[in-house]
Amino acid sequence: MSARAPGAPDTDGLLKMSELAERSGVSTGTIKHYLREGLLGDGAEVVRTSRNMAWYPPDFVERVRLIKRLQEERFMPLKAIKRVMDEGPEHAAALVELEDRILERALEAAPGVRVSAAEVRRRYAIPKNVLDRLAELDVLTPTSRGYDPDDVAVIAAISRFRAGGYDEALGFTVFDTLRYREALQPLVEQEVRTLLDRLAGEVPVERAAEIITGGAEPLRELIGAMHSKLLLAELRRQRGGSG
Repeated sequence: MSARAPGAPDTDGLLKMSELAERSGVSTGTIKHYLREGLLGDGAEVVRTSRNMAWYPPDFVERVRLIKRLQEERFMPLKAIKRVMDEGPEHAAALVELEDRILERALEAAPGVRVSAAEVRRRYAIPKNVLDRLAELDVLTPTSRGYDPDDVAVIAAISRFRAGGYDEALGFTVFDTLRYREALQPLVEQEVRTLLDRLAGEVPVERAAEIITGGAEPLRELIGAMHSKLLLAELRRQRGGSG
């Protein structure tokens, strides 16, 4: 290596853009876009030797790979990725590892446990067109092998609703389930992000997975109990307002 000129920036061990692209497997155009969006930091680690020449630290290779993975495997928008990366690449990598382990645990807990469509209709006496409509609305997610345990729980609840008088004759349809899904979706997104942010990198992955999976059932009970209290309070409020 030739001697560095006096006053010239030290580029020993740093990578050119072409080298960064080759090692990360991500195109130079994509990496430049990440840089513009601030996904690789504030630029303090980048060494510029001229207007058109910059050098990058070797650890950018793993950062670029991680960002690409979050885009392609997690379908995360760049704004969300930036928020995660701002916490530090190590934290972002811990999030990915924790998410993977939680998903693995979920698959291990109930490998292939599904109930066929015919058995569901026999058990719960719900018309096929109702089940099909719930699937079209993504309230249920059946496969060719049938319904998973959460689907069956939803179907059982809808069956009890219908038996109690919540039927089409009174205007209750499958679209009523959308209110709950639309209300729960942002809550679930916030809950997952909060849990992962608090646990990733703070406790071992296995312990973090245990905490999250172990909290699922108590959380269902908590939401059910709070919903009951709010429902009763709203009925009382409306009765008081109408008097």
